[in-house]
Amino acid sequence: MKAAKRPDVERAIERLDESVRLFLFHGPDEAGSAALAERVGARLGADADRIDADGAQLARDPAWLADEAAAQSLFGGPRWIRVRASGDEVLAAAEALLEAPRAGNPVVILAGALKPASKLLKLALASPHALAFASYVPEGGDAARLATGLAAARGLTLSGEGARALVEASGGNRAVLERELDKLADYLDADAQTPRTVSAEAIAAVIANDRDADPFDVIDPVLTGMARQVADQIRQGAVAGPEAVAVIRAAFRRVLQLAALRVEADDRQSISAALEAAGKSLFWKDKPVIEAALRRWDGPGLATIIDRLTDAHAQMMAPGSPAGLIAAEQLLTIARAAARRR
Repeated sequence: MKAAKRPDVERAIERLDESVRLFLFHGPDEAGSAALAERVGARLGADADRIDADGAQLARDPAWLADEAAAQSLFGGPRWIRVRASGDEVLAAAEALLEAPRAGNPVVILAGALKPASKLLKLALASPHALAFASYVPEGGDAARLATGLAAARGLTLSGEGARALVEASGGNRAVLERELDKLADYLDADAQTPRTVSAEAIAAVIANDRDADPFDVIDPVLTGMARQVADQIRQGAVAGPEAVAVIRAAFRRVLQLAALRVEADDRQSISAALEAAGKSLFWKDKPVIEAALRRWDGPGLATIIDRLTDAHAQMMAPGSPAGLIAAEQLLTIARAAARRR
């Protein structure tokens, strides 16, 4: 079976019956995959229970997934299972789910960038009860069209220039882009019933400008466990004011880069080989610190950081939120965790 295309995914989520027990959302655009997962939950309704698991848990107990997929909610309502995995460590669990006599509750596996040789991917492609879809970070015109569509759903009308500015400000990350659009909708008091046109002035007023900062001066020590240095930088105001948002966005981009390299390193069983394969896509000055970070963080650990940074960014975008304090707390927590991984 060929990999699913976007219309196939849309139909499967809308139908949401037992013909598809397993949704495997993978690819380098992890935010896009996460957005699709949330659509599964939204299709089940606001009262649906979401059960979360990770790859390490399923590797220890492969039967758990099929059991949970067949289990009923305590109160009889809809439920679904979301799994964050690196890849083939959940193969046995996925096989048990697809071979079970019944399921009932949809399962979504978020697996990041999978190689074509991945056994999990091959399983999903071969099964009539699974759907595999790869999300890629939109670029150029596709990214601008995505921004325009997401804006329209919030009652916002974007010019082409405005769409490009928002894509650039979000670093091409869908989750960050949606947060920025939510903030714009609040700023302009826009919704489907009261649409607004987004001006350049509105974008400038709402979107923090991070182009002049060098946030990696903070981020790289965070990811390599230099907690004392991070604490000193925070005391010196490195994440105060508008810089806090810029640092968290840049941290998100760095962690996504690490996650992709971690998949490559696990596949090749060598961090050095993964860095060598990346070639000129990695700036030579960044390689030592990226290697040091990869020696501390595995796939599940990086997935946890992505979740923490996404939640932190959402909190920071709220009106009146203490953005600097939120950023400082998250960065110190991650730095201390990295230090323990040495």
